[in-house]
Amino acid sequence: MAEIQNSEAPKILTMNQGIGDQSYATNSISQSKYQSGSRPLLRRAIAALCAADLPSAIAVADLGCSSGPNALFAISEIVGVIRGCCGGEAPELTVFLNDLAENDFNSVFRGLSNEKNGGSSGMDECFVAGVPGSFYGRLFASNSLHFVHSSSSLHWLSQVPEELSEKGKGIRNKGKIFISKTSPSEVIEAYYGQFKKDFSCFLKSRSKEVVCGGRMVLTFRGRRQPDPCPDETCLLWDYLGLAFQALVHEGLIEEEKVESYNTPYYEPYVEDVRREIEEEGSFKIENLEIIALAWDGVNRDGESTERSKTTQQMAKAIQAVNECMIRAHFGGDIIEPLFKRFEEIMVADTREVEHVSLVVSLLRK
Repeated sequence: MAEIQNSEAPKILTMNQGIGDQSYATNSISQSKYQSGSRPLLRRAIAALCAADLPSAIAVADLGCSSGPNALFAISEIVGVIRGCCGGEAPELTVFLNDLAENDFNSVFRGLSNEKNGGSSGMDECFVAGVPGSFYGRLFASNSLHFVHSSSSLHWLSQVPEELSEKGKGIRNKGKIFISKTSPSEVIEAYYGQFKKDFSCFLKSRSKEVVCGGRMVLTFRGRRQPDPCPDETCLLWDYLGLAFQALVHEGLIEEEKVESYNTPYYEPYVEDVRREIEEEGSFKIENLEIIALAWDGVNRDGESTERSKTTQQMAKAIQAVNECMIRAHFGGDIIEPLFKRFEEIMVADTREVEHVSLVVSLLRK
């Protein structure tokens, strides 16, 4: 198995750092809601792990931990459930927090320090380490992990499909930055092919690292219908593509520059996920569920759900996860006008879609 390597993607696929108004930490509300929605399945998987004979020391990894308040949510939950299940005889715990090297690990470990000082989650009794690197390849020693968690990360591909990025001969996805109803079939097939390659690599890598009887709980954006281009998947990317086209018409960016920009992202169909896991063969699917957030799920609970408020928050959320990639390709001058147009386009429309994630619980055979 060859580890997927791409010199550019890891450098630019980074969430906005810090805690400011445009940061991922401030604008990852929907990701937090997905974590809350996956909590029952997560707890069941940990309880099942604890029901087996655990060694005196176990290792837990959170892959794609990112930064901000969500970074430690799952780990605190996992540690708390293990402590609760095992009581006074809980094993020694090592926790690995993984993301790309450019991730804002400083804020993660500052948050960890606060968590340890609080002492209520049991994190103060854990050994914690940061592990930089892409999870589309090996990260840990063989048979070293007992529990793996990942949330809101696996829908990001290791790279833009090569068929779209080959200079001078790439497939053209005219006027779009992601798959859409107007995309050629070759574009859709290229994205699906890249997902299959990446997800297979992820599973093969974890199959080497997770012990027999170990478990994984993965939450990531996906589709509940076979149509590769439903509004649930493509609407926001279509809005952003229209915002890019508006800047082309205003002369702020060149059309050729937009034509060469594609997003390394894919929401797989739930049955495709099931098929890839079964074909790889190292893990048994114990549960596979769907979480659907309402259109206004980007808002904090109790906040106004008026479309203007929702679109404003949506623009911030999309900017927080895409700005680094956009800056790398277009430069920073277009960021403010781009997301202003993006918000205006959303306000002018009336369509509303649910935001769908898949949650899969796996047992290492």
